Amino acid sequence: MKVFKAGAAAAVAAVLALTATACGGSSDKASSDGGASGGAKDKIVIGIKYDQPGLGLKTPDGKFSGFDVDVATYVAKELGYQPDQIEFKQAVSAERENLIANGDVKLVVATYTINDKRKAKVDFAGPYFLAHQDLLVRADDTSITKAEDLNKKKLCSVTGSTSAQNVKTKLAPEADLLEQGGYSECLTGLENKKLDALTTDNSILAGYAAQEKNKGKFKLVGLKLSDEPYGIGLKKGDKDLQTKVNAALKKMVEDGSWQKAVDANLGPADYKAEPAPQITEGS
Repeated sequence: MKVFKAGAAAAVAAVLALTATACGGSSDKASSDGGASGGAKDKIVIGIKYDQPGLGLKTPDGKFSGFDVDVATYVAKELGYQPDQIEFKQAVSAERENLIANGDVKLVVATYTINDKRKAKVDFAGPYFLAHQDLLVRADDTSITKAEDLNKKKLCSVTGSTSAQNVKTKLAPEADLLEQGGYSECLTGLENKKLDALTTDNSILAGYAAQEKNKGKFKLVGLKLSDEPYGIGLKKGDKDLQTKVNAALKKMVEDGSWQKAVDANLGPADYKAEPAPQITEGS
């Protein structure tokens, strides 16, 4: 009889455990699919860059800052999530489409240029920002005012950068291109006069120039070597989410929060941002 009671108790415990797991399924699902259900206890997972000052940066104390972070936080709030319900996940350039397709993130806000190749795999909301490829030089350098001036000079960018290749193949074929593992290495070489210029999106360059340790050392040349419309990446076919994110971006511009975020994050580098672009995705 005692054996029967023990067995029955174990069976009841097992049933209760299964029931509890089922009841918690909604919250678990929200975490695993980037925050789908939007309930009070849910979180939304958003992919950002961790290494771009002024745009998306994770500091040593585990905090996040930058224009993309501010945009992501604003959009999340409009979707019903408070800052403590946002989980930021690193979204390196090569993995952005995979993170979205696999459901690891709900949105990607990571200097994510909208183009046809990417739109074959994911959908975008926005654009919410228009950047251009530019050059960063030392503050006292007056010898580089256009891309062609890079001929016979040392140009730096990160390994595999399409920006650097664009300059070398189309604009300054005699430039001495040096590819480094990260932008910080390029900045060190630029400061030490071992390099003459760094190229990538002007928004990224402005973020580095605006860092406290770099203030007054560098300047943007002010070129527009390409158009880079940044969009918010999301799962292909999710039109409802796309519509909601577009509405949030429009509101951010209209209430002044967009300009405030631009000024706070990129203003210290004297960066002259383009006006907020017209939203074209999903229309």
